[in-house]
Amino acid sequence: MSHGFSSRMHSRRGARMRTENVYLAGIGSIVPELVSTEYAVSRGWYDDALLAASKLISVAVSDSTPAPDMAVGAAHTAISRSGHNADEFGILLHSYTHHQGPDGWSAANYILRHTVDRPIPAVEIRQACLGMMAAIELAGNRLIANPAYPAALVTSADNFSTPLVDRWRASSAFVLADSGSAVVLSTSGGFAKLLAIGSTSDARMEILDRGGEDLFPPSVTRGQSLDFEKRRAYMRQQWAAGIAPPIGHFGDTVAAVVAETLKEAGLAMADIARVAHPGFGWDGLETLFLDPIGIDADRGVWDYIRRIGHASATEVLLGLEHLWTSGAVVPGDHVLLVGAGAGGSAGCAVVEILTACESPAGS
Repeated sequence: MSHGFSSRMHSRRGARMRTENVYLAGIGSIVPELVSTEYAVSRGWYDDALLAASKLISVAVSDSTPAPDMAVGAAHTAISRSGHNADEFGILLHSYTHHQGPDGWSAANYILRHTVDRPIPAVEIRQACLGMMAAIELAGNRLIANPAYPAALVTSADNFSTPLVDRWRASSAFVLADSGSAVVLSTSGGFAKLLAIGSTSDARMEILDRGGEDLFPPSVTRGQSLDFEKRRAYMRQQWAAGIAPPIGHFGDTVAAVVAETLKEAGLAMADIARVAHPGFGWDGLETLFLDPIGIDADRGVWDYIRRIGHASATEVLLGLEHLWTSGAVVPGDHVLLVGAGAGGSAGCAVVEILTACESPAGS
């Protein structure tokens, strides 16, 4: 076959795919008001010691905009930039990490109704903060499997301004940020070409995000708040009692999937102009992402993402859009997208920039 995905499996490191004739045709985002971390400290929301360690400048916070509406807004921008008509879309995939609306309701179909509004599959993808990367991989496969439609819409959004989430204290590793993001994948061209995409999981690490919590009834149905720190504290107590968790260093997992995906793309890390990465606090970002793949902050998107926060599944695409619309990357540049999700999941993609943004940021 002259186009499509070439898949190779590895027994330890997961799957990666080399892609041909799959493009990013349009990209868009909704980033709400930025709240200064210093202001959060002054209000008693955020700890001064955490601020010093995280080096975060601000966090995107939306008081009341539903996450699906942010996804819709981002999608309209992505569709407009893509040049595709509504009848050219064959699937919509929506990813998220936090509750989107009423229980038993389909956010994906709501987004479909308010965007291309066609009788096509509207699918929800749940892979935590790696969800949008997983959806891009699935959308690419779908485009090849169903060539009658040249375009696929991928969206993601979260709003953590809910009663059972304290975005500032849920984790010492990051501050949860609100946002929406969308990308149109196409087989007919775009502003960037998807060269390779890959992901892996170290399922031994799932316990870190579970801690000592019961699986049933689910914690949210019992009115229990999201508290990653409590779960980490439980694991430290277990370790102190001599029960060592069967885990390794997550940075090694990130480094492995990056190395293998770069190999699929026929590139080395030296060929990568910039890296779009998660919006963790500085300590976690450096330890889990920058150091393992051998880059410094300037080669990533730290100066941008430290003003957004940890925007769950959208953040890597937010970084790519920032690089493209700001002119930080130009045609011929290669960009690495690297992310992670709960349960020890890591993934990345390699894209080549083909065209400059016609309406750059600040123009």
